[in-house]
Amino acid sequence: MSKTIPLHADTVGSYLRTEPLKQARVKFSDGLISRGELTRVEDEEIAKLIQAQLDAGIQVITDGEFRRAFWHIDFLENLNGIEGYIPEHGYKFNGVETKAYNTRCCGKVSWNPDHPFIEHFKKLDKAVAGRGTVKYTIPSPNQLMYPVQWDTGVYATRAEFAKDVQQAYIDCIKAFYDAGCRYLQFDDVYWGSLCNNHEKPEFAADKAQALENIQVILAQKPAGMTITTHVCRGNFRSTYLLTGAYDPVAPELFGQTAYDGYFLEYDNDRSGGFEPLKYFNDNPHKGRIVLGLVTSKFPELEDKAAVKARIEEAAKIVPLDQLALSPQCGFASTEEGNIMTEAEQWAKVRLVEEIAAEVWGED
Repeated sequence: MSKTIPLHADTVGSYLRTEPLKQARVKFSDGLISRGELTRVEDEEIAKLIQAQLDAGIQVITDGEFRRAFWHIDFLENLNGIEGYIPEHGYKFNGVETKAYNTRCCGKVSWNPDHPFIEHFKKLDKAVAGRGTVKYTIPSPNQLMYPVQWDTGVYATRAEFAKDVQQAYIDCIKAFYDAGCRYLQFDDVYWGSLCNNHEKPEFAADKAQALENIQVILAQKPAGMTITTHVCRGNFRSTYLLTGAYDPVAPELFGQTAYDGYFLEYDNDRSGGFEPLKYFNDNPHKGRIVLGLVTSKFPELEDKAAVKARIEEAAKIVPLDQLALSPQCGFASTEEGNIMTEAEQWAKVRLVEEIAAEVWGED
């Protein structure tokens, strides 16, 4: 019997970088080792990571984003028409700032048929060798909708720019599908920024563009492919970037987009309550709501009974079988990672698996 994806115990995607990987990336940056040597270390550490995920009981396997510095930039700067550059400042989180690096439009945008992520997926799929459900994560097309990304003089309007981004993603999805990918996730801070900035005058236009991007792209999704989204509020060294409940975007995001699953941050009151999930019940494209009730930001383990009580609360709005559980975000959205040990990270993953097994039984 085929499994419904997302599984009742799932994962957002990124994991803490291991010490050998960190050392190799520093040596490569300093010119002490070759690209080939770094790739060899990445391959070795990803193989270990796959086994660690299996040992923790999780059945959804990722490469932990071990080949990336950022969760999004490494993908975006390898699209045609998008370049990486060094701005004056990095992303400003709550009390801390990332290293200064970003992307911007430098030409007409299109899919790059030589995009390295396709080969990265193939390597992951081969290494997993059928021992779990392979999941690959990429940033949402909405991550390019900020003025700093698109308003560089190449395109006259954002709408014109968005059309090319949409086609690039349609071609991207096909490339992943042709490579054998059947579980793809769009990580999306843009919806989180809309929740945070819903009182700004540009909110309605920004939300409409975000919705259009997703609807157009998912309308071309190949049959048999699962595409989910993770709505994030920022994740850097255990800090956050945004606040705000889902209410301002819920009718569109939960009620109209054709995602197969929605990974939602619910580890604290910054994300509000479950009430906005009511719009999901009216969505003709039935998927699953994945409750991020186990935080990836701090090492302390959640109380099982408290997590189960919150699942029961959400089940009053969305049927229990259409709910699932995961960490609220990845453990390392950037290579720096959140402030916890690898052992503490795996304890969190095991907790998700244990609670899901007790609530829903085995997938």
